[in-house]
Amino acid sequence: MTTSEQFLVRAAARNNAEWCAAMSRSHGLTSTFGPGAWTAPGRTPLFYPDAVTLEPGTDPAEVAARIDTRTPGASVKDSFADLELGRAGFRVLFEAQWIRRPASAPAVASGLTAHVVDGPDALRAWAMAWDDGDGNPDVFRPELLDDPATTVLVGRSAEGRVVAGAVASRSADVVGLSNVFAREGGPDAAWSFALTATHRLFPGLPLVGYEHGEDLTAAARHGFAPIGSLRVWLHQA
Repeated sequence: MTTSEQFLVRAAARNNAEWCAAMSRSHGLTSTFGPGAWTAPGRTPLFYPDAVTLEPGTDPAEVAARIDTRTPGASVKDSFADLELGRAGFRVLFEAQWIRRPASAPAVASGLTAHVVDGPDALRAWAMAWDDGDGNPDVFRPELLDDPATTVLVGRSAEGRVVAGAVASRSADVVGLSNVFAREGGPDAAWSFALTATHRLFPGLPLVGYEHGEDLTAAARHGFAPIGSLRVWLHQA
């Protein structure tokens, strides 16, 4: 891994931890940026980890001690794929790649105009489209809109239906992209929408995120490159 890639992985991990902290705050939960990791002492929202490592070589026992492993569902985002959490009762849930897209990459054209979600009703409509009937739209709460670093992006059809969306999380050196979706046109339509929006709103900043499987392949088609491995660990109840 080059020095530039090492910097970007750290920046991506920090950005992701800040996003997880914002989601936790929107649910009324506290969290801490401490030595080597961001951690939440109570169970975080569905789909979000209880810890994100911020530096390689973080002590796995210390990370496990800072989260609640007594309640089912505890998870750790091992940002540098270098923790051994098996002894603490965890198993690897999945592996993925941090990705980045340079600020100098060309803009992407999308047929949808991106708008910023600016109220509870609009966020609810966005969350229902993102959820696509899985029963979890309430993970996105109106309090999230109070976070100045979070921008929820929406693309609507001519009839006003939500057909695409993404979340952009601004931090000091990068913009994180997550929750990228499109109801029509598949992942290519989703990434085209998200990239068009972020190029307009955040010119000059590289984009980061993480993906695996087919989503990683789709991101690569749109100018993202892998910069480092990560693992997500799930505690065995």
